[in-house]
Amino acid sequence: MLDKSKLNSIPNDSTEPTSAGNFSPEEIAKFDKLAESWWDPNGKYKTALEFNRARVEYFITQICLFYDRDPKKVAPLQGLRILDVGCGGGLVCEPLANAGASVVGIDVSEMSIEVAKRHALKSQLDIEYRHEHAHHTSTSDQNRYDVVINAEVIEHVPNKKDLVKECSQLCNFNGCVIMATLNRTCKSYLIGIIGAEYIMRYLPIGTHSWRDFVTPVELNNMASMAGMQLITEMGMSYSLVTKTWKTTASLGVNYVQLYKKLATG
Repeated sequence: MLDKSKLNSIPNDSTEPTSAGNFSPEEIAKFDKLAESWWDPNGKYKTALEFNRARVEYFITQICLFYDRDPKKVAPLQGLRILDVGCGGGLVCEPLANAGASVVGIDVSEMSIEVAKRHALKSQLDIEYRHEHAHHTSTSDQNRYDVVINAEVIEHVPNKKDLVKECSQLCNFNGCVIMATLNRTCKSYLIGIIGAEYIMRYLPIGTHSWRDFVTPVELNNMASMAGMQLITEMGMSYSLVTKTWKTTASLGVNYVQLYKKLATG
């Protein structure tokens, strides 16, 4: 039964980050425990792997459009420096590296970073992985990135404004920041939690807390305050008939927003 009290629960951005940074120790432990499942095609993240393929294809296309490149060319992202904040096991990093980008992935889960390193070695990809928080990453001019990606992370942190600000600070002026998360709607509660975690078991139970989901308007407001301008946005939906993910105009559940880091930011 739908718990109406959860639908009235609004995230509290005033929550102070813990000593573990902008993540609770419980949240880090949760992903440490699941780290070995990141690349398992028959494991707990099986559907997440399928979701990732569709999502990263959209990321690469939008990055190419942003930088006026042809996504159909070989290594279309060559010459671009990309940072994946909250990279997990490297699911986003590897396709970007295959597309020619110079990729750095950071994550607060040490075990996830180790899994990512091993898989990159197996895939013969030169990706730099670091076990660190975004606020510990250097923001000096020479260390900023052409693209900063933060995918399915913001719903796991208590201080969302700080994370958005950190992503902006890590991006070059006139570069792009890609944020991907889940909307806080009745539909996302039914599909993203009840359906995905409890009924279909696409994700481990407890992966998400609905009250921590972020609406597109809230995310846009935080990004604007961090010196970024919204360029485009798109939703992602899953078809039970074709068992595939595709982009959609609806932002009701999963969605992606691409921002430009303004030179005055």
